[in-house]
Amino acid sequence: MGGRPEKPVDRTVPARAKLADFLRSRKAKVVDLTYEEMAKLMGGTPSKATFERAASGASVPSWETVETFIKVTVTMEEEFAGGLAAALARGLELWIRARRATRAPYYVHKAPDPELISSVADFSQALRDQHVWAGYPTPGEMQRTSSFGTLPSSTARRIIKGSILPVDAEQAVAFLKACYVLEPVDLAPWIAAAIRALRHRGEARKKDVTGWDDIYWILHRQIRLDSGSRPPLRLESMKLVDWPELEELRAA
Repeated sequence: MGGRPEKPVDRTVPARAKLADFLRSRKAKVVDLTYEEMAKLMGGTPSKATFERAASGASVPSWETVETFIKVTVTMEEEFAGGLAAALARGLELWIRARRATRAPYYVHKAPDPELISSVADFSQALRDQHVWAGYPTPGEMQRTSSFGTLPSSTARRIIKGSILPVDAEQAVAFLKACYVLEPVDLAPWIAAAIRALRHRGEARKKDVTGWDDIYWILHRQIRLDSGSRPPLRLESMKLVDWPELEELRAA
């Protein structure tokens, strides 16, 4: 049986309500599935109460709870058709929007544009703005999403405060991925911006960009592999000073 009727979704925060509606719609597609049964399927973690709160709209659940909710409500047809990945992507989008709506300042209206970065100060501020746009993931959450030792929570906290920059390109990528900049086509402009900023810094030396250019080329080549041809125009038009290799790559 489906159990007693649920309370209406709390619509105080529209973005939270949209996430709750999405989760409830998934549960409704699985006939007679109850929150108690969902919890049993997962060995009690998340609990019945946690699943219920996740779909209430009264608060923003953890991503782990949302991810589990989506997976436990996948239908055979959806799984067979490869629809789980799309459902997870949609869930992540709605979850980030809900976190942003409840955590970000009212004046944050769009994601930062790395192509506007021209200085080290710009780069630091843009990283902090991206952290806000991602819904303020905690330093602990950011550490858990990165490879071991790449982004310690203490380092993430200092980058968020603006007291330090990432020590290298690998750490910058880890920070950005923890702020949901996930794809090479989106990461590459950030690394290119960091290189521009470091090279334009008055005291810059060649060692400032050692490793950053390697990561940029790895991303650029991955984009070519993913797209099967040339990268998108916005990457083709990026200004990377004193990089003759870029022309060679374009001509390849």
